[in-house]
Amino acid sequence: MSCAWIDIAGPLKSPVLLIADHASHAVPADIDLGIPATLLNEHIALDIGVAALGRMICHSLKCPGILGGVSRLVVDYNREEDAAHIIPLLSDGHDIPGNVLGAPEKRDRMERFYHPYHLRIADQITEQQPKLLISLHSFTPRLSSKPSEQRPWQMGILYNNDDRAARIAIPLLESEGVIVGDQLPYSGKLLNATMNRHGEGNGIAYLGIEMRQDLIGDAGGQAYWAARLVPVIRSVLDGL
Repeated sequence: MSCAWIDIAGPLKSPVLLIADHASHAVPADIDLGIPATLLNEHIALDIGVAALGRMICHSLKCPGILGGVSRLVVDYNREEDAAHIIPLLSDGHDIPGNVLGAPEKRDRMERFYHPYHLRIADQITEQQPKLLISLHSFTPRLSSKPSEQRPWQMGILYNNDDRAARIAIPLLESEGVIVGDQLPYSGKLLNATMNRHGEGNGIAYLGIEMRQDLIGDAGGQAYWAARLVPVIRSVLDGL
């Protein structure tokens, strides 16, 4: 166990593994981001609602899960290792002055959090051999830096080159009246690092889910959407 991740227990025989890169807003005591503490409860610090929703999905599916254990402002797990903003200096209009680091400090962040997190996922995949990965994220209804941009979707389904799961899930969700963004509010071809590495890199199908945060911000919304998502995930698994 490491603060780099949080395990959700589940049987190794499960064909599903859930991964939520941005599930936590935790900042280790020895790291000062230089921002007001209130910002740690906003979308720039974590994917709101994802930790609880992920636990509910894992419980219903009886599958393991791996949740990111630190804020995306400490290091962003869903970025390639050499990405310029993997330790962000700016997020949705907010400066992160504590992330102005020299090369040794950047290397330390990566060695403490990023590398152990991705090694944990790799080890779980090797041991479990899942058939389907669930990549669970959430998005803000409105970016402060783009206040005029409309984000009406209840959910987005993202993918890069492997769209096997997406092509099953999207029509199922639409048939149930869910307002689904296909590669919205942004494209998985631009931002899909964790699934590129652990899904596409291993030939494992994955379902990239982006939930709108205001829909899963409380226990009632989380339970409602878990109940809607679980049958879809089962259908995706059956259709692969």
